[in-house]
Amino acid sequence: METVEEFLAYATKLEQEAAIRFDQLADAMETCGNREVGKLFRRLADFSRMHLAQTRARSGFREMPAMKPGEFDWPGVESPEAAAIWAADPLIGREQALEIALDAEAAGLAYYSSVLDTAVDPEIIALAREFVEEESGHVSELQKWIAAHRAGEALPAVG
Repeated sequence: METVEEFLAYATKLEQEAAIRFDQLADAMETCGNREVGKLFRRLADFSRMHLAQTRARSGFREMPAMKPGEFDWPGVESPEAAAIWAADPLIGREQALEIALDAEAAGLAYYSSVLDTAVDPEIIALAREFVEEESGHVSELQKWIAAHRAGEALPAVG
């Protein structure tokens, strides 16, 4: 990342796509009656929208680069936090859905960690550190859900 504006453009796109995908997964889970996992996916979509609002607020006074979808240089084909689209299959099991969500959040964490590790601009470092902390919390929450599921325990309540 060369500039704060570039970081914010990438963070905006990543969080937009994560929110859209987690909403799609929530819709699929709710449609097939898996409401508890649907709530989790909806919560993750809300987290992404919260990050999106933060990035937009921070970029409000800046001249942001006008980047088209194909101009983003992601580590993979899609933005890191876009959960696997096949997880929208209404027949997917709860554990598979949770693993896919964990993979997406871990990819987002890895992305922001990579930015943090390579950035030289103090403002980019501060922003990336914030996003790393947030994504770490999401990864931890998903790990708790997966552990509870595997132990045959009720999943933690989702607010």
